[in-house]
Amino acid sequence: MLLSASTARRAIGAGAVAGAMLFGTVPSALADPPPPPPPGCSAADLEQVRADASTATSGYLFTHPDVNAFFSSLKGQPKDQIRNQIKTYLANNPQTQSDLAGIRQPLHDMKNRCQ
Repeated sequence: MLLSASTARRAIGAGAVAGAMLFGTVPSALADPPPPPPPGCSAADLEQVRADASTATSGYLFTHPDVNAFFSSLKGQPKDQIRNQIKTYLANNPQTQSDLAGIRQPLHDMKNRCQ
């Protein structure tokens, strides 16, 4: 059975498109995988640092009832109001601000190291 000219052109065109699609994906399939994250930057490492900061924050709040009372009083308020109240509170209580910043410092260090 012979193909008509238009059928033959369509078959050749479809073959060309299929070939281009196949060979267009070969370079990406052969490309090197992305490098692994730097040491200490895995998801498990991040969660460990977060857990440590959370535990330290909890301990701080339990040992500083005034700070705990302030943060507890924010529950249920709009986020923009909470943000402003925290800024004001920390500006008026620089030692608390310094203590909490120190607790969270490992998170900032990890973010900078693992970007």
